[in-house]
Formats: sequence, C-alpha cells, structure tokens
Amino acid sequence: MLPRTLLTGPSLADAALLGHVEQGREWPLLVWAPGPGVRMVSSAVLGGGIGERRWVVNAQVPPGYARLDPVTHLRDLASGAGLEGEGVGLMTAASVADRRHAADGGAQALVTAGIGVRGWAAAPGAGGVAAPRPGTINIIVSLPVPLTDAALVNAVATATEAKVQALVELGADASGTPTDAVCVAAPSPVGAAEPFAGPRSLWGARLARAVHAATRAACADQLVLR
Repeated sequence: MLPRTLLTGPSLADAALLGHVEQGREWPLLVWAPGPGVRMVSSAVLGGGIGERRWVVNAQVPPGYARLDPVTHLRDLASGAGLEGEGVGLMTAASVADRRHAADGGAQALVTAGIGVRGWAAAPGAGGVAAPRPGTINIIVSLPVPLTDAALVNAVATATEAKVQALVELGADASGTPTDAVCVAAPSPVGAAEPFAGPRSLWGARLARAVHAATRAACADQLVLR
C-alpha cells in the first residue's frame, strides 16, 4: 500500500479564541492553524475552492455588517493574528465563542451557529444577497487521512446532509440558513488518497456523525426540542 500523510497539526478542539475590533467594539475571532501540508475545500469568501491552506479563521462581526471588502478584511484579521500563507476566512454574526466540537473515530467537526434566519433551500421566490437577520451555520471539519478532489467535494455534501439531519431532529423545519459555509480539511496526499466521503463510506460516516453531533449541540439552545 502506498504511504499516506496523516494530519498531525493542532486539533480542532484546540482552536484559539482571539479578538478583533470592529465598529468600536471587540469581537471574538476563532483561529485554527494546522499548518502546512493540508488541503481544504471550502465555500468561504476567502480561500474558497480546493487548495493548500494553512489556517482557518471564523470571525464574528456585528449584526448588519456593511463592509464591502470582506476578503481584505479577513486577510487583515488573519495577519493580525500572526497567520501567514494561504488560508480560509469565514464570517458570522453568530457567537463564535459558543462553538461546539465533536469527534468520531478521528473525524472532527467544529460548528458555530446562528439560526435567527432559517428555511428550506428550495423555497419559492427570488434569492437575495442579504438576509434580514443574522443566521449562519459555519462548519469546519478535519479528517486525518487524505482525500481525492472528488472525495473532498463529497465530504462537503455529507457534512451538509448531517447538518440538515440535526436541524430536522431539533424541529427547525429548515435545511439551513441563507449564509451557511463549510470547510473540510485533510492532509495533502502522498501516494494514495481516500476516493469516497459519502455517508456510508468509512470516513464519510465518521464525518457525518461528528458534524451531526456538533451542529445539534450548537443549535439545541436556540430551538425548542420536539
């Protein structure tokens, strides 16, 4: 069997909580820096797509955040936190201090959630750029084994399915919020890489259970349980 690189950087559970100032007030900044040798897939405004990434920041910003340069803003926040190289930048008006972590067989998930605005993805009517109230579920996933490009994309789908399962179980009657974002990290391949990350594959199943548990914990106090 060909060798595989394992992810040996800091655990998602050890993500640091720093701070930044916006509109004259200090807001929390969640920082995870596994270092080099990591590939990520993300829907984030900064560092989205698939590629080598060294860090992830999840910045809490004021409700009604009106800056038109979020990429520049996130880069400045990362630089201020001492981060170098390419990374992923997420934003949310939800509390990032209230993040929830879960792990299953080596798969880890870290979730921050604000569900003041939520609904079904296939709702009728035209879409819009802005939501009327804060509502974002940001999901960061770490796997200890490398994935192919296709499996990285599959992992995003699996994480999303697990998020929806948690919301439905909690009685949210929604598939998510208008601004949800996902980031999945895995080691850069050296030789073979896992070709599958669907919910019934070994690592997809573990990822799904971790995301489900972390999402459920992050959203439970914002909903009335069935």
